[in-house]
Amino acid sequence: MKSILLVGFLLIFTTVNGWSQCSDSAKKELEAFDREWGRASLAGERDKMMAIYADDYSSVANSETKTSAIAGAMADYEAEKIKPSGIKTTHEHYVIACTPATATISHRNTTWTPGVGDGKATSSFSRSVHVLEKRGGRWQVVSNAGGSLDDYATLRYLDQDFNDAIFKRDKGWFEHNYSPIFGSVSSSSARVMSRSADIEDTINDKSKYDIVESTETQIRIDGGTAIVNGVFRMKGTNESGVATDRRIRYTDTWIKRDGRWQVLASAGTTIP
Repeated sequence: MKSILLVGFLLIFTTVNGWSQCSDSAKKELEAFDREWGRASLAGERDKMMAIYADDYSSVANSETKTSAIAGAMADYEAEKIKPSGIKTTHEHYVIACTPATATISHRNTTWTPGVGDGKATSSFSRSVHVLEKRGGRWQVVSNAGGSLDDYATLRYLDQDFNDAIFKRDKGWFEHNYSPIFGSVSSSSARVMSRSADIEDTINDKSKYDIVESTETQIRIDGGTAIVNGVFRMKGTNESGVATDRRIRYTDTWIKRDGRWQVLASAGTTIP
C-alpha cells in the first residue's frame, strides 16, 4: 500500500512541477531510454545496466540497490536461458514529466503468463514509477517505485485500451478481450449485434478519427461483474470525408473470467 501511495504522490508532484518543461522530443527520448533499460535487463547486458543505474540507486518498492538490482536481473536472465518461462511483459500508457536535469517515467506493465497444462494464459497489471537524473550528460535511474493495480484501476486502463483498439482497428484486441458470448447494441442503428458482427463492423469502418476518448467515466464492481459508464467521443471524418463529432453515453458490462476482465456487453445512446 505504501508503494502505491508513493506512486500516486510522485505522479501528482511531477505532473504539476515538470510537465510544462518536458517537450515531446524529450518524452520520446525518455521513453526510448526506458524501453532500452527493459531490453538490456532481459538480455542480461550487465555493462549496459551498470550505465543505466546510478551508483546511489535505491528502490522504494523492495529496498534494492544498484548491485542487487543488476544481480537480480542477471539471475533472471540465466534462469530463462535454462528453462524459458514464456512470461512476457509489455509497457504501455506512459506518463513522462521532466526538467533539464530530472525526470519521472511512469507506465503500466502488462504481464502475460502462459497456461500450464490445460490452463489458459492469464494477464496481470501493475504500474511502475522511475525517477531519473541527468548526470554527466546522460540519464540515470536513481529510484524506483511501483505496485499492483486494483480492479478499478485495471478497468480504467482497459477502458482506454478499448478506445485505442477502436482508433487502431485492432482486431486482435477485440478477439482477446471480448467474451465468447459478447453482444452489443449499436448507438447509430440500434441493431443488436453478435460478437463477430460487432468486430467486423468496427474494423471495417472507413471513418478517420482524430479523437477517440472517454470522459465522465464511472466504474461499479459487484464481485466478478463490473459496469463502466461514461461519455464516448469520436471526432474525425466519415467515409465520405464529412466532418463528424459524435458523443455517446455508453454502458459496458465486464465480467472476470479465467483471472482477467472481459467485455460481456456494450450499448450506447447518441447524445443530441
